[in-house]
Amino acid sequence: MKRYKQFAPVLISDFEASDWIHPLHNHNHYELIYIKQGIGYHIINSKSVRYNAGSVFLLGPEDDHYFEIESSTHFVYLKFTDLYIHQEQGILNSGLRHLEYLIKSRETHLAGFAFTDEDQGITDRIFDVIIALKMDVLRNETLIWMQVLMLAQILQRNMPEIRSNDHRTKDMQAVFCYLHKNIYYPEKLKAKIMADHFNLTKDYIGQYFKKNTGMTIRDYISDYRGNLIRERIHSGRFGLKQIAAEFGLTDESHVSKLLKHNRNS
Repeated sequence: MKRYKQFAPVLISDFEASDWIHPLHNHNHYELIYIKQGIGYHIINSKSVRYNAGSVFLLGPEDDHYFEIESSTHFVYLKFTDLYIHQEQGILNSGLRHLEYLIKSRETHLAGFAFTDEDQGITDRIFDVIIALKMDVLRNETLIWMQVLMLAQILQRNMPEIRSNDHRTKDMQAVFCYLHKNIYYPEKLKAKIMADHFNLTKDYIGQYFKKNTGMTIRDYISDYRGNLIRERIHSGRFGLKQIAAEFGLTDESHVSKLLKHNRNS
């Protein structure tokens, strides 16, 4: 399978096509794909998904895909790397959390997002702004990042998992989504709180998770949080005090202990 590689932190591509020329492929970056006009099918990880004007897809490095175009389609691609996600910005916390949650839980929305009419209109306008910024990506990088953060919040509130929360589904994907969404709030990761959320007993939710994943919830939380923290540290833009505050940890030494535990386990 062909693998496309991108080395720039962020790229914007805006084009129309009647025939899809790319083979089945994956890539080393993330892709936000917006359909400005046209109809057809998006084949993602062997699953065929219908697209039309206004459709949005978020793909990660391990997702393989291609398009089958039925009518001339106007594509807008916003492609970004891990480095871009962890750039230094004053409006870090909420925006980055929304984006990380979308990325880590994207199995729930590989088929796209079902927007409310209001959010569809907002999304269309955000992509119009992104198109306007593409001529000078370097100069407009901060403005592009602001659009990404706005999109992250709009997309998150239109995810299937969000809309089905009232049903408290016990599906494993919902459990993963819960963990990814609340990784910054240790209180919400306690077994009793999680069990109440899914209408399960404290003992059963742990057994259920281990049966389906082969690891305990505690180990999964530790590994996942450790990966997020390491990404911030490796970026060189976040101090231990800032990281501790973001993840609800006691202090910098707590961060160091968590990382040491991850390395030794």
